[in-house]
Amino acid sequence: MLRFACLPFSALTPSQLHDALALRAAVFVVEQACIFQDVDGLDPHALHLLADDGALAGYARILPPGTRFDVTSIGRLVVAPRARGTGLGRQLVEEAIAAIERHGRVPIALSAQAHLERFYASFGFLPGERYDEDGIPHVEMRRP
Repeated sequence: MLRFACLPFSALTPSQLHDALALRAAVFVVEQACIFQDVDGLDPHALHLLADDGALAGYARILPPGTRFDVTSIGRLVVAPRARGTGLGRQLVEEAIAAIERHGRVPIALSAQAHLERFYASFGFLPGERYDEDGIPHVEMRRP
């Protein structure tokens, strides 16, 4: 059974924090062969969305306005390899949007890997500036 939790940094258990950082590193650094500083100092300011089915299956970070963008943003969205193809990515985006809307913080921004532009567009995100981040094409997207 899949359970979602959306927690501030201070409410994360050491195990939850470890699992989130390990999943982010496994996918964004190792799998994508992209050497970058994942622990960027923004996690203490974020809400952390965890999808758990007995182990961490997916994760997303929600940042308040003024940290990454001028508006609330979604980032570090990742699905564990074992959970891909299950619709979890879609569920994570829906849960993140719902959490943001509960706090009345719209519009929403994100920095998408360019190959995921159509995926995020299906949630109402509109493309903006295209740029390279750590050797990977990205597009800034906003949902009004």
